[in-house]
Amino acid sequence: MTAISKMRTHAVCAAFAGLALRMFFVLRFPSEAGDSPFYIELAWNWLKKGVYGAAVNGQIVPLDSRVPGYPAFLAAVFSVAGESQRAVLFAQAAVDLATCFLIALIAARLAPEASRRRVAIAGLWLAALCPFTANYSATILTETLVIFLTALAILLLMRAYVDDSQPAPSSLSPSKPALSLWFLGGIITGFGSLVRPETPLLLAAIGLALICKWWRREDWSKLVRAAVLMGAGFVLPLLPWAARNWRSLHEVQFLAPRYLQSGDDFVPRGFNAWMRTWVWRFGDVYLTDWRLNNAEIPIESLPARAFDTPEEHARVAAILDQYNETLTLTREQDAEFAAIAHERTSRHPLRTYFEIPALRTLALWFTPRGELLPLDGHLWPIREEWQDDRPDLFVTLSLVLVNLVYIGLALAGAWMARRQPGWGLLVAFIAVRTVFIATCIETPEPRYVLECFPAVLALGAQAFSAQGHLSSTGSG
Repeated sequence: MTAISKMRTHAVCAAFAGLALRMFFVLRFPSEAGDSPFYIELAWNWLKKGVYGAAVNGQIVPLDSRVPGYPAFLAAVFSVAGESQRAVLFAQAAVDLATCFLIALIAARLAPEASRRRVAIAGLWLAALCPFTANYSATILTETLVIFLTALAILLLMRAYVDDSQPAPSSLSPSKPALSLWFLGGIITGFGSLVRPETPLLLAAIGLALICKWWRREDWSKLVRAAVLMGAGFVLPLLPWAARNWRSLHEVQFLAPRYLQSGDDFVPRGFNAWMRTWVWRFGDVYLTDWRLNNAEIPIESLPARAFDTPEEHARVAAILDQYNETLTLTREQDAEFAAIAHERTSRHPLRTYFEIPALRTLALWFTPRGELLPLDGHLWPIREEWQDDRPDLFVTLSLVLVNLVYIGLALAGAWMARRQPGWGLLVAFIAVRTVFIATCIETPEPRYVLECFPAVLALGAQAFSAQGHLSSTGSG
């Protein structure tokens, strides 16, 4: 069997295995997340009534609290299959399978030429069998679509980076393919930003990598050219959305409000600041943010790390007692939480700005990632979990092990490919997005780093490269 025939066989087998895994999740474990009904409502109102908005007091009003990319995807499916959620899940399975091939191309682009086929096959299999991206095909959330767009943008921008790094007759005669790829990569990132508004972090990471690569004066023209092209491409898809917001809502909004609020909705910034001083586990989100203005928050449910002193415990208890009577956080109560957050940060600034983000980083990357499955996800105390629900513990431990394998392969592959062109783009993206989620987002949900998985899986595939051929063709 020739090398090309062998590669085709691997591609077909990986595609069937990946499709089977996604169909397993879609048919066996379809799930509905908290945001799913809202996305469906936005899509259906847009499709049937021509208004991108939701019902407020019996009337459909325009909103900008969610960017329109994912509702547009839902509306496209609904226009063909009716309001069929299962049809959406089937479509997402196909999109996620396409992402696997993009990841294989990214992995091959990063690998040395002698190992590209082997690495592409490894990347395809790693992506096809990854349960952490596959199971999001089975829920109506943005992850599947934005991971696809992120992978496509990474592939284009890596190609632009490599092409623009090749020797040219002069800085005034750049590679035309590189110019178009910078621009096209910016456009795809713009479309991704219409699915999830933090997607521009990809361009920030690539900008950082390019500054490290092209910091010399003779390379500044390349840096400026790439930045202008990416920026122009990025803004282009956002212009219709911004124009709509100006026309319908009389505001300048290119993405979505920071806290996804509508109009003059009250934002509990003090409560959020207080959460950032102690919340690092995904389970803590269920106890606080996701209950706010919907259910009681018993003081007994909060862990000891939420308080520094008995006096602080009493102050928080008094605020929550008032809140629990109405299930509505007032501005005065929010101001009290802001004061407590300020005091906690003043006493222990390293805790707020370093310890909690570091713990969040560990939680983001090392949780079992079974939040969409019917699992409690608990491991400790392991003896009690073994006695109470052995199948649940076994599946949770399996997910932990698989997650460790993927992260271990990514670390090994990153080390092996550290001198390859484009390496810095992938590493910078993972680092920038992780830091942003760990420090700026109130709810550290593990799904927020799934957008990094095209880079993680492509790096993991490098561990299967023939090490003897890892000769440097330039630094990443």
